[in-house]
Amino acid sequence: MNYILEHDNLSNYLLATKYVDFDKQIIQDKVKELFYGNLDEVEKVRIAFEYVRDEISHNWDIQSERVTRTASEVLAYKEGICYAKSMLLAALLRCQGVPTGFCYQRVSLGDTPGKVYAIHALNAVFLTSINKWIRIDAHRNINGKKPQFSIDEELLAFSIRAEYDEIDYPTIFANHTEIITQTLENNTNCIEMINCKLPTSL
Repeated sequence: MNYILEHDNLSNYLLATKYVDFDKQIIQDKVKELFYGNLDEVEKVRIAFEYVRDEISHNWDIQSERVTRTASEVLAYKEGICYAKSMLLAALLRCQGVPTGFCYQRVSLGDTPGKVYAIHALNAVFLTSINKWIRIDAHRNINGKKPQFSIDEELLAFSIRAEYDEIDYPTIFANHTEIITQTLENNTNCIEMINCKLPTSL
């Protein structure tokens, strides 16, 4: 895929924000715990990716009604949906100087593809050592398949099926779009949100 950058200046993908709040002490403490020794950027991305994928539960898997809305909340409660988990991954990596953005896919939900849709969020990171953006998805197991970190090929949670009107959006955003943040802000029960209140298109 040919990616489209929302901003040409990489500094926009390094900022602390209301949602990617790596200026909070809890994020700073986790960064010190995760990244020690002489790590290169690829090792840092792998460590952060595997931490968020494996140690942060998806609300649906644990049937938690809590809605986490910021990176620091995701870390504090160790749970979040894809929108929230991607915020934590961005926070951990931006704090280490790795430009990190947000990408989206329109995917089918349930056992019948092409009937019910939702917008899924993942991350993109810029690796200066190879001068390349790569997408990574610290989501959850889908049908027993765990997304993986790879700089050579995309091993994401979802494979897009155009025949079912699923969409792989090419833009790398510096921040989550308003439709994503408002979904989190406007809901208080995560299970209800996942069942019927997720956006279906950008």
